Amino acid sequence: MLVSYHSRYSGHYGPLASLGLPIIIGQLGIILVSFADTMMVGHYRTSDLAAASFVNNVFNLVIIFSTGFSYGLTPIVGRLFGKEDFQGVGRMLKNSLAANSLIAVLLMLFMTAVYLNVDRLGQPAELLPLIRPYFLVLLASLLPVLLFNAFKQFADGIADTVTPMWILLLSNVVNIFGNWCLIFGKLGCPEMGLLGAGISTLVSRILTVIVFAGIFFFSKKYAPYREGFLRSSVNRRDFRTLNRLGWPVGLQMGMETGSFSLATIMVGWLGTLALAAHQVMLTVGQLGFMLYYGMAAAIAVRTSHFLGQGDIRNVRDSASAGFQLILVMAAVVSSCIFAFRHSIGGVFSENHEVAAVVAQLVIPFIIYQFGDGLQCAYSNALRGISDVKPVVLIAFIAYFAVSLPAGYIFGFVCGWGLTGIWMSFPLGLTTAGILYWLRFQRTIRKIS
Repeated sequence: MLVSYHSRYSGHYGPLASLGLPIIIGQLGIILVSFADTMMVGHYRTSDLAAASFVNNVFNLVIIFSTGFSYGLTPIVGRLFGKEDFQGVGRMLKNSLAANSLIAVLLMLFMTAVYLNVDRLGQPAELLPLIRPYFLVLLASLLPVLLFNAFKQFADGIADTVTPMWILLLSNVVNIFGNWCLIFGKLGCPEMGLLGAGISTLVSRILTVIVFAGIFFFSKKYAPYREGFLRSSVNRRDFRTLNRLGWPVGLQMGMETGSFSLATIMVGWLGTLALAAHQVMLTVGQLGFMLYYGMAAAIAVRTSHFLGQGDIRNVRDSASAGFQLILVMAAVVSSCIFAFRHSIGGVFSENHEVAAVVAQLVIPFIIYQFGDGLQCAYSNALRGISDVKPVVLIAFIAYFAVSLPAGYIFGFVCGWGLTGIWMSFPLGLTTAGILYWLRFQRTIRKIS
C-alpha cells in the first residue's frame, strides 16, 4: 500500500519542486523586503510602524486582487505552450498587458477614493500625517505592479520560473538599499522615515517592469513569443477570455486579503500598540503564505499542462502531491515560529509591549497553517483546470460570512481583543480550503 502510494505521487514531487522552487525563492525575496521594511520602520519609530501597518494592509487588498487577476493568464499560456503555439502565447501576453493596464487604472481610481476618506476609517489621529504621503507613493506604484504581474505569469506559464525569480531578487536588493538610505538619511539622502520606505518601493517596482520588458524584447529565448507579440493586436476575444478567468481569481484572492485588511481596521480600534503588533505578525505570516503560494503556482502550471494533454489522473495526482509538499512546508514554518515566539517581536520593534503581544498571536498563527495550505493548493488546482467561477462564492462564504463576523465576535463581544481577531483566521482559511477541495474533486469526477 505504501509502495503504491509512493509510486503514484513521487513522480510529481520533482517537477513540482523544480517549477515551484524559483517561485518560492522569489516570494522569499518579497518576504525579505517586507521583513526589512517592517524592521527598519519599526526601529525608526513605533508610530511609523503602525501607520505602515494600516496602509500596507489596505494596499494588500488591491495588490493581491491584481495578482489574482493576472493569474488568469497562466493556464491559458500553459495550454498554448503544451501545444507549441508560441505565437499564441505572445498574443495572449500582449492582451494581458492591456487588460492589466486597464485594471490598474480602475484600482487607482478606487484607492484614490479611499485616500480621500482615510480620516473616516477610525484610525488614530496622530497617524494620519504619516499615512497620507505613504499612501500616495504606493498608489503611484500600482501600474508597475500589474505590468510585472503580466510578464511574470507569462513566464510561469511557459515553465520559465527562473527569470522572474532573478528580477524579483534584484528589485529586492534595490528596495532594501533604498530603505536604508531614505528611512535613516544615509549617504547624503534626506531622512524621510516611512515616506522613504514608500519611495524605495516605488523605484524597485518600476525597475522590475523595465528589466523584464528589456529581457522579453531583446533576449533570444523569448524570440518565438516576441514574434507573436509584435504581429498580433489586442482583440476582443482574447481580452474577454482573460477577463473571464482573471476576475473570479482576482475577486477570490481579493476577498481573502480583504478580510485581513478589514480585520486591520478593527485592530486599529484597539490602538497604536495593537496595530504595531498586528503588522509584525502579518509580516511573519506572509512567510507561510508566500511559500505555499509558490508551490501552489506550480500546481496550477502542472494541472493546466496535464489538462491540455487530457491526462485527468495526473491532474488529480499533481494537485495532491503539491498539497503534500505544502504540508511539509507548513510543519517547518510552524515549528520555527513557535520556537522563536518570544524573540520575534524584538526583531521588529524595540517596544517590549509590542513583543509581548506578538508572542500571544503565534498560537492562532500556527492553527491556521493547515487551512492556509489547503486553500492555496486547491484554489490553484481549480485555476489550473480553469474552473474559477465557483471560487468567488466560496471566498465570500469563508472570509466574509465566517471569518470577519467571528473576528468581531471574538475580539469585541467576547472581549479577547487582538488575539480574538486572530482566532477568526483559522476558521475562514480552513473553511475556504475544504470547500475548494470539494469543488476540485467534483469537477475532476465530471471530466473524468
